[in-house]
Amino acid sequence: MGAHSFGRAMAGRADVLERSGVIRRKKLPKDQRRVGGRLRASADPRMSRRAPRSTLKFENRRAERRFGLGPDGAERASIAQLAARLIAEHGIADWSLAKRKAARQLDLPERAALPGDDEIEAALRDYHALFGGEAHDASLRSQREEALLWMNRLASFRPLLVGGVAEGWATEHSDIRIELAADDAKSVEMALVNGGCTYKSLPDRNGESTELAIQTRRGIVRLTVRTHGAARQLPRRDRHGQGEVRLDAAALEGLLAQPQAAPRA
Repeated sequence: MGAHSFGRAMAGRADVLERSGVIRRKKLPKDQRRVGGRLRASADPRMSRRAPRSTLKFENRRAERRFGLGPDGAERASIAQLAARLIAEHGIADWSLAKRKAARQLDLPERAALPGDDEIEAALRDYHALFGGEAHDASLRSQREEALLWMNRLASFRPLLVGGVAEGWATEHSDIRIELAADDAKSVEMALVNGGCTYKSLPDRNGESTELAIQTRRGIVRLTVRTHGAARQLPRRDRHGQGEVRLDAAALEGLLAQPQAAPRA
């Protein structure tokens, strides 16, 4: 039997086995299926690849949702506003819980598109602008003064104030978040012990940092300790391209000299 005859015989046997369900052939993409016994090549190999999510259409849709303009944008905006009120007035620290609770109170379906944390931050700014008044200004100033105190105590670890206290949307229940740089987190712990400070180690979520919490009369000071290399590699902008606020001690002192001023990215 010649090579060509053998190949045809084997192909015919494979067809019989496939029809009987003994074997299954892997389906090829449409641009690679055989047409007339020949393998059809794609006109442009790049066209067979899935388009990246970061397309103009995707970005426009995300912007619509963020500002309440898309099909589910109004729902997202309503959830964000109510969740921000729950966080500010009831001290809910779990933002995911606040979002789900807000959706239930609005009688929205369980599968409703929930807002992102950046939308909650924006809603908190709006809430403080409308209802915060002098009480919010006084609370924020007190938190920043507490932050400066600890930044001066831990000056050798290059402290930076981040989060709501730095950006201005913090509530009275918000943690005072400070980032530190140290090749060994134990050195920070030793500095706290030598200073007579009581602290608590928090669960390590990602394995890239050490979290420590200190209870003070002005709230919880949350220390995030990273190595110098990891601290340098932190992104300076969020996923929307906005610059993240990170204040050193000098910048915070200047901010406290202007009580009504708030940092902008």
